Amino acid sequence: MSSASGKGERIGAESYSSATCMPIRLVLDNVRSGQNVGACFRSGDAFRIEGLDLCGITCHPPHRDILKSALGSSGHVPWQPWERTLDAVKALQKQGWKVAAVEQFECSTPLQEWRPDPDEKWGLVLGNEVRGVSQDVLEICDAVLEMPQYGVKQSINVSVCAGVVLWQAALHLRHA
Repeated sequence: MSSASGKGERIGAESYSSATCMPIRLVLDNVRSGQNVGACFRSGDAFRIEGLDLCGITCHPPHRDILKSALGSSGHVPWQPWERTLDAVKALQKQGWKVAAVEQFECSTPLQEWRPDPDEKWGLVLGNEVRGVSQDVLEICDAVLEMPQYGVKQSINVSVCAGVVLWQAALHLRHA
């Protein structure tokens, strides 16, 4: 979807690093599909987030599957590799970021009730397509957000989830 309507502020790829970014990082916890990773880059670009943390088995640019769905966004949206998601989360928290896992969990906050404060920075952990967010990561997160689902599978594609969660963040951090 383009912002040809003029409602969004467009920038060039060369300006991304100097532009004001939404204080969000996507933390991909062992996401196995490169196309899902690429789609997360593309959504990250659309919402102009601070970057992505690619953890564990999550592939890194310039992987061909990322390039298929990122459509060039992996060239300017910042990213950092991590061997372990737990290390990425701890590093973000040490730097003053709050971290929320996006997962189905007994103590979760429904996504529509999450109201990030414009003064906060958030890392959003998205889990593996089959296993979800790992238990050790869930245990150290500051919050767990859950997207209500009404179908049989109670599951949504991780890259689609990223877009929905980024939109919810933008409602409070970009449109406040």
